[in-house]
Amino acid sequence: MRSVIILFQTIILFLLLSCGRGKSLPVEKPENAEKPIISYAKRFKLVSLEGYSQLSVIDPWQGASGVVQTWYLVPEGIQAPAGIDQSYVIHVPVRRIVCMSTTHLSMISAIGESRSIAGFSGTRLIFDRDLSEKAAEGIIREVGYDDNLNKELIMNLNPDIVIVYGIGSESAGYIGKLRELGVPVFFDADYLEDNPLGKAEWLKAIGELFCKKQKADSIFGRVESRYNKLRDYIKAGIKERPKVLLGLPFKDTWYISPGNSYISNLIRDAGGDYLWEETESRYSMPLSPESVYIKALAAGYWLNTGVAESLKDILAIDTRLAELPPFRDKMVFNNTLRINKDGGNDYWEGGTVNPDVILADIASILHPDLFQGRNLVYYKKLN
Repeated sequence: MRSVIILFQTIILFLLLSCGRGKSLPVEKPENAEKPIISYAKRFKLVSLEGYSQLSVIDPWQGASGVVQTWYLVPEGIQAPAGIDQSYVIHVPVRRIVCMSTTHLSMISAIGESRSIAGFSGTRLIFDRDLSEKAAEGIIREVGYDDNLNKELIMNLNPDIVIVYGIGSESAGYIGKLRELGVPVFFDADYLEDNPLGKAEWLKAIGELFCKKQKADSIFGRVESRYNKLRDYIKAGIKERPKVLLGLPFKDTWYISPGNSYISNLIRDAGGDYLWEETESRYSMPLSPESVYIKALAAGYWLNTGVAESLKDILAIDTRLAELPPFRDKMVFNNTLRINKDGGNDYWEGGTVNPDVILADIASILHPDLFQGRNLVYYKKLN
């Protein structure tokens, strides 16, 4: 009988400690936290504390400087730590979400939680077939855009969280209004990462929201391994680094990606020499088409040509571009091989969690001898 009582008491104690229902967690100091687990991403930090996680998003929108949003991810059934801003508490796992970017969709799908997506901004741009079908069936609702966001619908969808990307500040437009309605608005700043693996590492943040830490870590670990092995293979095998031009002029301005950007880092890892490799900026750099044209005369390849889907499209923008070496040699490639009828591009969707595949594409273009017989996945050659 005594052993039964002891067993019963042990079970009760275990349940209280593991579930913590009705119990308030203390706020741990950062120095008591475990070692940070983020290796490449610069826009968020994730720390595991006693019974909950602390997720900090750093400069979460364009132009932000010194802005840090700290979220407390508290397991379901446990009271949030005392003495913190309760509006920054997210009870996990989240079960219903609304999101604003296809990059969010790809990461949520990667960890097997696509069923949680209740609403999306721009359903016609979804490339993933299963998610697109769910949108067509009304399982994923169209919630509108920016100031035309259907806030009433979002409230009716009763999401645990709305995931946004940071074009404006947290008080701007629809974001401020959603906050006023009491909806947790989480900034996902993956698109501001300049490291391809840093962008993919946001999988870990998404995994924490769904209590899928191990799965997210495992997926990212495989991506990291493939990317780094491929980068090392390219570095060891190349004999030269061909010069690469990016983009197209728009209304008498050519917006140039700086040398510390996501795409320039991909080009570097793929064995290329980006024409503006030495520049550094947090924004695209507006230059005159004439100044770009002069420098582009040294280019051997031309990538990411925006709206141009053929060489004729490029000529329609500016006939002088026909004199550039990559145009003459037909070494022009755009990242639009996987695109739906409404313009939804899987390069920006599934490519986010497959930077190794994008790297292989660019390296296959620049160094075809290293990838004989490989078909491009995201890129296509313009004719």
